Amino acid sequence: MGTFTTDESDKHEESYLSLGLTVSQSKKNNTEYPKVLLLLAAYLDRSVQKNEDLLDSNKIKDSSTIFHGHRAPDLSIKLYAERIFKYSECSPSCFVLALIYMERYLQQPHVYMTSLSVHRLLITSVVVAAKFTDDAFFNNAFYARVGGISTVEMNRLELDLLFNLDFRLKVDLETFGSYCLQLEKETMVLVIDRPIQQVHGVNSAKDLSRNSSIDESCKSELMRYSSQALQGCS
Repeated sequence: MGTFTTDESDKHEESYLSLGLTVSQSKKNNTEYPKVLLLLAAYLDRSVQKNEDLLDSNKIKDSSTIFHGHRAPDLSIKLYAERIFKYSECSPSCFVLALIYMERYLQQPHVYMTSLSVHRLLITSVVVAAKFTDDAFFNNAFYARVGGISTVEMNRLELDLLFNLDFRLKVDLETFGSYCLQLEKETMVLVIDRPIQQVHGVNSAKDLSRNSSIDESCKSELMRYSSQALQGCS
């Protein structure tokens, strides 16, 4: 996975990509990943490909943001999401909230999510979601090591996202539920694209398409988020 430094002046700053091994050594390799990670990764992969095709075909210049790197990281979105989940120990619902925050951020004119920005957008959105909705969370130095960036950059990314969202992090239950359904639709895309291949944590295409409505894991997260909202935690 390549470094995530935003500009040349940041090259002298600490790179936590190697320090990420220190984090991983303290964890066992028996993490069970929720289905939402697979669906989110598939959704983001398709969005990135669509945006890059659009930019190439129309000769559109993507507006560079603080989330853009000089080159795309080597780690896939799926593996990156799994890494974040494994070491941050955040709830699965954080990844649904993260997608909502990412898409709100991308409503800015001439800003597209590409392979140069998707990883930073994901780690930052998950961090903001975890701090907003989870009972416990880590500090930014730890999240930076998990995400493969410096603490300084993690702080910058978080502030930029918060200000662009106008600090409006509350998500109503209807919106949360609709995004759960949107991610569930990725199930059929996976079945069509990979009808025979095994998918991590899923035995077959039949298993992927076993539900036509919200997946049970997503239902439980919706109930969890609903409970927190009713308790005034949102």
